[in-house]
Amino acid sequence: MAEIAAAAGVSVPTVSKVVNGRPDVAPATRHTIEELLRTHGYRPPRGRQNSNVGLIDLVFVDLGSPWAMEILAGVEEVAYRAGSAVVVSAVHGRHRTRPDERWLQNLAARRSDGVLLVLSELSPGQQARLEELDVPVVIVDPAGTPAPGIPAVGATNWAGGLAATEHLIGLGHRKVAVIGGPTDVLCSRARVDGYRAAMGAAGLSVPPGYVRFGDFLSPTGYRETMSLLDLPDPPTGIFVCADQMALGAYEALYERGMRVPDHMSIVGFDDLDEARWAVPPLTTVRQPLTEMAGMATRMLFSLISGEELDTTRVELATPLVVRASTARNTTA
Repeated sequence: MAEIAAAAGVSVPTVSKVVNGRPDVAPATRHTIEELLRTHGYRPPRGRQNSNVGLIDLVFVDLGSPWAMEILAGVEEVAYRAGSAVVVSAVHGRHRTRPDERWLQNLAARRSDGVLLVLSELSPGQQARLEELDVPVVIVDPAGTPAPGIPAVGATNWAGGLAATEHLIGLGHRKVAVIGGPTDVLCSRARVDGYRAAMGAAGLSVPPGYVRFGDFLSPTGYRETMSLLDLPDPPTGIFVCADQMALGAYEALYERGMRVPDHMSIVGFDDLDEARWAVPPLTTVRQPLTEMAGMATRMLFSLISGEELDTTRVELATPLVVRASTARNTTA
């Protein structure tokens, strides 16, 4: 308040009157102070705000996927019931998992009450700025280990990777490969670690070239499957760490004249609608994306209302959904 008072050429009590809605301030002075408050990104303390949430920001790394639509559906349902609006944006700039500075400026200008980051992260400076603005943050499916104090909702990715690989091993597959997502994304590493754990527990080696990485999208599933098929001793089963990449694997196998699951068993991860529509329907690990998004939104609303959370780390279960893309290995 002292800073605003000095800039406006008035006393601190006068600024306080404007902040608290007192009527005994000249209109011109009130206008000057209000403009300075907006310029400085001033937000009233939580205790003075209405309990209703007017606006939240939802930030994606990528908007062009069915995966993102599942998240959006979960957020929108909770926000609609609360009478709140949602601003949706995607990450731009050189940091693939981090919003740029223009987004932060726009957020301050529109006075959002809170932020949901999806598979994204903040720089220390951005986190500090949001704390200055009194804007709480919750992360959905964090790309890395969240900073202390930032709540996050994810899934049991390691357990899902373990279950997917154990399913293939249980069908008699001894040559099992994995196609992970980006190596710098936490959930991708966890799924691949689950695969390695299952292979190790079964006493199975992981040959060179059996661990591949993509970007969760179909073209890399196609590319990495082609690479696996070109190995001197290709696998009989593949755990593909995202359904979209698994559909790319289907395409590669089709081009090579191979049938799923007769010539190759495939397990995906996510359980998107496309998994049920695929031919044959895809065995996959269900990631409860809509539920994750809904829980994160409710946690954010609690923070905005000034409530303390019971926990800041939540992981929802990832059950295996068995369909027709996996079968018993009949090769020698």
